[in-house]
Amino acid sequence: MNDTMLEQTSLALAELGHKNRLMIFRLLVRAGDDGLSVGEIQQHLEIPKSTLSHHLQHMMKAGLLKQTREGRVLRCTLEFAHVHTVLNFLMEDCCEGLHKVPCKHV
Repeated sequence: MNDTMLEQTSLALAELGHKNRLMIFRLLVRAGDDGLSVGEIQQHLEIPKSTLSHHLQHMMKAGLLKQTREGRVLRCTLEFAHVHTVLNFLMEDCCEGLHKVPCKHV
């Protein structure tokens, strides 16, 4: 088992274990590659700005999202490559069991 991936996945899942961060994550999944500004996230989820900033920092630390500055606006987008890597790591041994039967779930 890859210790680095285990650490990265553990951190990502720990950060997504908070209700507000999971709501932010799901909102950004729907937003896709365009992402959303911090203000748009705040409007959709009705989270106070200081609280939202705190949650976004945690998610960036875990590699789940990035922020880019567009003038005075901060745009948040998911780090889709990292998210897919985490999901693939979680599912990579699916259905292997003892019989090595091909898995129909992935």
